[in-house]
Amino acid sequence: GLCCPGRDPACLSAGRRPDGSTGPCYCDQACARTLDCCHDYAQACPVIPCVVSQWSAWSGCAEPCKTTYRVRTRHIIQEPRNGGEACPALEERAGCVEYWTRQGTECQQSLIPALITTGGFGKARKKRAAVDGSERAGYCVEFQLVAITPACLHSHHSYTQWMRYLREGHTVCVECQHPALHSPSQHCYGDGTGSQQNQLLRWQAVGNHRCEGTWRRIRQLDTCSCPSVHSFLFI
Repeated sequence: GLCCPGRDPACLSAGRRPDGSTGPCYCDQACARTLDCCHDYAQACPVIPCVVSQWSAWSGCAEPCKTTYRVRTRHIIQEPRNGGEACPALEERAGCVEYWTRQGTECQQSLIPALITTGGFGKARKKRAAVDGSERAGYCVEFQLVAITPACLHSHHSYTQWMRYLREGHTVCVECQHPALHSPSQHCYGDGTGSQQNQLLRWQAVGNHRCEGTWRRIRQLDTCSCPSVHSFLFI
């Protein structure tokens, strides 16, 4: 009936040891290493590790319209005993942003990440708009690229080659055209409208979800004159 945690010389009985000899048998957790247990110690005092449940579903963001965190939890099903492995963390947090309030209204534009693609698709857009007569006047926004994930440089498909031209510190020009121009706001999502000066804004490349980063809004140009190399489109 003795199963003492740690090393405890007072946890003592007498009997037969695993090597066949008889004498004092220690019933603490160190006896497994020193071989001075009783022969039935492993059965009488088995090592029982901690057992935890599966993770719960992720919660929503702690606060809407802010870069905060979400939480998931799990609980202990069985406590560790007799030197069993300790319990792991019971809570995990991950960063998140929600773009809608609890009442279902849209958060400010500056929080919404911009989805961008190469400016080369703009010609096809304009051709389609000209056919149905729905072309509207757009605008351009200049940004300075601050951070870019390494995945942008490892885009091997032909339709993602343009991502290799993204470089930290470069100024890029992003055009807001129909049909990305949303009414009634008359803005493209993620264009940084309402952002503070030098605020870091998020962008993501369409076609490779791991190609993303941050930039700062420089200015809006009502008359577009984007260069061909660093020209992109809002989606």
